[in-house]
Amino acid sequence: MVDKPPFLEVHPSKPNGRATLWDGLRGLLAYELANGGQVSIINRLDRETSGLTLVAKNRPAARDLHKQMQARRVEKEYLALVWGWPETDAFTVDAPILRQGLREPSEIHLKQAAHPDGVPARTRFRLEACFTRETSNGYRFALVRAFPETGRMHQIRVHLAHAGHPVVGDKIYGPDPACYLEFIRTGWTPALAARLLLPRHALHSTSLGLPDLSLAWKSPLSPDLAAWAGENLLAALRNHVV
Repeated sequence: MVDKPPFLEVHPSKPNGRATLWDGLRGLLAYELANGGQVSIINRLDRETSGLTLVAKNRPAARDLHKQMQARRVEKEYLALVWGWPETDAFTVDAPILRQGLREPSEIHLKQAAHPDGVPARTRFRLEACFTRETSNGYRFALVRAFPETGRMHQIRVHLAHAGHPVVGDKIYGPDPACYLEFIRTGWTPALAARLLLPRHALHSTSLGLPDLSLAWKSPLSPDLAAWAGENLLAALRNHVV
């Protein structure tokens, strides 16, 4: 198990020489690789998503873990900072997902959308706390816990945006999808910071469990997200303000 920091790609995607989690693990596990092992990353987090990443060090383990993933025997929980205050303490988004460009024009090839023609996708959410923070783009925010029951691309982010509570810092599904295109052109700028508030989407893989093997891991909300939310979130959690 690895606790991945934000902004670290899991696998090499372009020949740009940028470090990846896979590269780092191959260096760390050089002895195992030299003796017939392999590096297989089981749950592939987005570059900006932080938190728990399950890794297999040999072929049989990778095969078994992938089967458990396909059978939905891996228990996963995420924490997300979102805009707005959800009206209920618990809610479920049961909305199929497909690539947006399949049904309407989209300048962002990888952008997904909730659509009845998509692949079934379901996520349960639990409100952990509501808090306030004076920003250039709103003051009501919440910490929610997500329990994805399926594993579609960008599922949690799409479902939260569909529910009216996009993830803070989300360049694609946040306040304006043009933010993503602008970021590609210009990189991070004060104008983007004013709209998005965070330089990455505020999503963290906080818990992974393998019930069949009686194994479980936890990772608290990453330091950058906790620091951004500040004392108001901590006070809300202490006082159970939900």
